[in-house]
Amino acid sequence: MKQREIFLAFFRIGMLGYGGGPASIPLIHKEAVERYKWMTDEEFADTLAIGNTLPGPIATKMAGYIGYKVSGYLGMLNAIFASVIPTVVLMIILLTSLASFRDYPWVQGMTHGVLPVVGLMMALLTWGFIKSSQLMLGWLKVVLLLILSVVLIQGLGFHPAIIIGALIVFVLVRKPEATELKKGKKKGGDTP
Repeated sequence: MKQREIFLAFFRIGMLGYGGGPASIPLIHKEAVERYKWMTDEEFADTLAIGNTLPGPIATKMAGYIGYKVSGYLGMLNAIFASVIPTVVLMIILLTSLASFRDYPWVQGMTHGVLPVVGLMMALLTWGFIKSSQLMLGWLKVVLLLILSVVLIQGLGFHPAIIIGALIVFVLVRKPEATELKKGKKKGGDTP
């Protein structure tokens, strides 16, 4: 049953993920977090962050990880196959049949008409991440991180993977301090 669910979930994503990997992220979230509840929002955000720091297509990396998390190696292979095969088949069909129609206005209109929908899906996913970050960090830190990220990525041209990697290193370095503070509070000791 799980293999069937994995295949159907990632096949739907592969079929509907118009616009490439980043456009598929809201669809992956819908299937993995909302529909099948294979992971929480926090786990999804962590998976997305790590996936962005690694080379290769994000949708395939996330499919592989989620498939593995749900059902081991067989689930991983199933999820990757299900997410890739629709693209391969559609590319073959579309490239052979629509190549002669690409200059027609209705084909160009179809392409331009889908872009706002993909943009809205990305905006809704972003807003969900901002709200969950606010719960853990507070609005001030979230807004400061947003502004800093925009300045570094858009203003100075940093690659997003560098920002994500730096934040991961920062959290890993700070984590032991937070753990020690919690231990001190549990023992009833005063912490400076």
